[in-house]
Amino acid sequence: QVQLVESGGGLVQFGGSLRLSCVASGSMFSRNTMAWFRQGPGNQRELVASITSGGTTNYQASVKGRFSISRDNAKNTVYLQMNSLKPEDTAVYYCYNFKGNWGQGTQVTVSL
Repeated sequence: QVQLVESGGGLVQFGGSLRLSCVASGSMFSRNTMAWFRQGPGNQRELVASITSGGTTNYQASVKGRFSISRDNAKNTVYLQMNSLKPEDTAVYYCYNFKGNWGQGTQVTVSL
């Protein structure tokens, strides 16, 4: 069973930055498309960004130009660099590997 463990969330002020990390267990990480989802209060879980095994990235329109997804296959880790954070980015952020495995989530709170 693959485990995904997120870290890096926290409380940050409007305009600040955070970097989320997700470490995956197992040997198939480099072959998997990886993604970050988020779920804000009262909202459905939504895709934020994804990255294929070849490094092709895709972003939700609301985060383009502010967030950057990357991966380090040697470390079985996917990152989400979040800049220019806004209160509407407040959510629990989840890592997903499109193989049915989710992380436990990490809370990001952006204050005014």
